[in-house]
Amino acid sequence: MTKEQEKTVLEALDMFRPQLQADGGDMEFVSIDDQNRVHLRLTGACGSCPMALMTLKMGVERYLKDACPEVSEVVQEL
Repeated sequence: MTKEQEKTVLEALDMFRPQLQADGGDMEFVSIDDQNRVHLRLTGACGSCPMALMTLKMGVERYLKDACPEVSEVVQEL
């Protein structure tokens, strides 16, 4: 992934972040691997929420793929 694409991913995460913060959670960017998977750590209320994986896949991943189609998936880091 190019630096420009990584910048797009980080900007998209910043745009999505308030939705998590509204529920007392947040996310931490960890890395982008060589398969264009974005690794994130959910924190706060999101870190212990039983719906966290669904939020990550149906919310964050969908949003990131729209913003940066090169993203293959979002992976939760524990």
